[in-house]
Amino acid sequence: MMAESFVKSATRPSLESLIRLLALLAGVALLVVGLLFPLVTMLIKSLQDRAGDFIGLANFAYYFQTPALVNSIANSLRVALMTTGVVVGLAFLCAYGITRTCMPGKRLFRMLAILPILAPSLLPAISLVYLFGNQGFLRDLLVGHSVYGPIGIVMGMSFWIFPHALMLLTTALTNSDARLYEAAEALGTPKWRTFLTITLPGVRYGLISCLFVVFTLAITDFGVPKIIGGQFSVLATDVYRQVVGQQNFQMGAVVSVILLLPAVLSFIVDRWIQRRQVAQLSARAVPWQPSPSPLRDWIFTLLCYAVAGAIVLVIGTAVYASLVQFWPYNLSITFEHYTFQGMADGGWGAWFNSLKLAFSVALVGTLVIFFNAWLIEKSEGFRPLRQGLHFMAMLPMAVPGMVLGLAYIFFFNQAGNPFNWLYGTLMILVLNTLVHFYTVCHLTSVTALKQLDPEFEAVGASLKVPFWTTFCRVTLPVSLPAVLDISVYLFVNAMTTVSAVVFLYNSDTRLASVAVLHLDEAGYFASAAAMAVLIFLTSLVVKLLHTALTHVLLNNAQRWRHAC
Repeated sequence: MMAESFVKSATRPSLESLIRLLALLAGVALLVVGLLFPLVTMLIKSLQDRAGDFIGLANFAYYFQTPALVNSIANSLRVALMTTGVVVGLAFLCAYGITRTCMPGKRLFRMLAILPILAPSLLPAISLVYLFGNQGFLRDLLVGHSVYGPIGIVMGMSFWIFPHALMLLTTALTNSDARLYEAAEALGTPKWRTFLTITLPGVRYGLISCLFVVFTLAITDFGVPKIIGGQFSVLATDVYRQVVGQQNFQMGAVVSVILLLPAVLSFIVDRWIQRRQVAQLSARAVPWQPSPSPLRDWIFTLLCYAVAGAIVLVIGTAVYASLVQFWPYNLSITFEHYTFQGMADGGWGAWFNSLKLAFSVALVGTLVIFFNAWLIEKSEGFRPLRQGLHFMAMLPMAVPGMVLGLAYIFFFNQAGNPFNWLYGTLMILVLNTLVHFYTVCHLTSVTALKQLDPEFEAVGASLKVPFWTTFCRVTLPVSLPAVLDISVYLFVNAMTTVSAVVFLYNSDTRLASVAVLHLDEAGYFASAAAMAVLIFLTSLVVKLLHTALTHVLLNNAQRWRHAC
């Protein structure tokens, strides 16, 4: 018995090492197949003609010689820069109001400000048509300008991107050392000078990171310019027109490569800036608390709730438009638009497909991403492999959804590809969505795992407990709040995404977000609004359930967190 026990204890480490190695290889294979191979295939396609012959940069030369196509680059940069200026400016003021003033109702404002994340980017575009279009009741506010074009695109993108910027800047403004402000006040430094010399330098890294994140989201968005762009072309809509409208896949690949460049550049600069960031709070720092100032507090209250009012107006307009008989001539309430008569196979089937996709991505994606992050953070050995997996986990953030979706066509639709069987199934949509939103979930997992003492694994190893037992009984339960955050993030994004999946569905796997696009194209605007509202309500219900479940778990399953 003693000899047998000794043999088992001697062989277990090698067995566990083998399992870790295989798991790391599986994680790398997932991202290689789901990201690198499709992108490389798309790059190769951009260098070929329609017959598949290599022609070098001829496609790119043709692109830059076509004024209508080249103008899309300038248009994309124009609306992206305008959106960045509007969003970052408003988000900074609102974040300042949340963190640096005593404005009332902060929690309510933050709840309202997060609502756009729960809706597809198509929803604000539809609402803006009802508000400022030819029959819109606020069209006179545009003083003769049309909402169909850069004005509408910037407005729609600002609505959709605002919550992302607000969360980033709120985090950046939260951490500050009260001693700096006390010293400035003791020296009689004017408030404006304190803001310029203490507040802004303290948040500069967060502010610059926010600029690049907003710019990337704006230049790669497809939903808003597709609905409300009119004849104003941008890179994302050009990809769609080349592939769906003209069946010119090679030129679609060219536009995708061009669209990929600013996103990758923004990503690289953002990562470089984050590496230069230093801690704002030292061990001796004193957290800063705002003091009441009636005039300042009410100014920021009015500003924040004006923004919240605009958000509620946009969402409320979509809800109202989905319920009226015929805008603006017959405003009687009806639910007939929720029968989705504009779709031959019924819109509810698309909604159920989206539910299947969202739940599948939330379940599979959460486990895969968190386990891969655990392998990176808590494993010993295989350092090059772990670093390689971490590097590839960061790449999806730099790849626009349109680019990834088109790359999947080129890679998975090849007859000789052993993964060709995935094409046209729900599984390829799950893989695409998982990879598309991998990076944020990976960073969330790594942040949560870094907070755990490495001795958990060391104690488990000393007691000869298999690593999977420690993972299931200790690591996963302790990290449950982060795991739940990842799952709801994946679910909501799977419900609302359109750009990454618009090329990959078939008649059996059509999604609700794609149905909104098709209903709008067919002229069923009220039904499109109804489907967008249905997506929003689904995401809202799941988010509320997530909040309730997290509260219950933190108060019961993780009562030790609150122990005295």
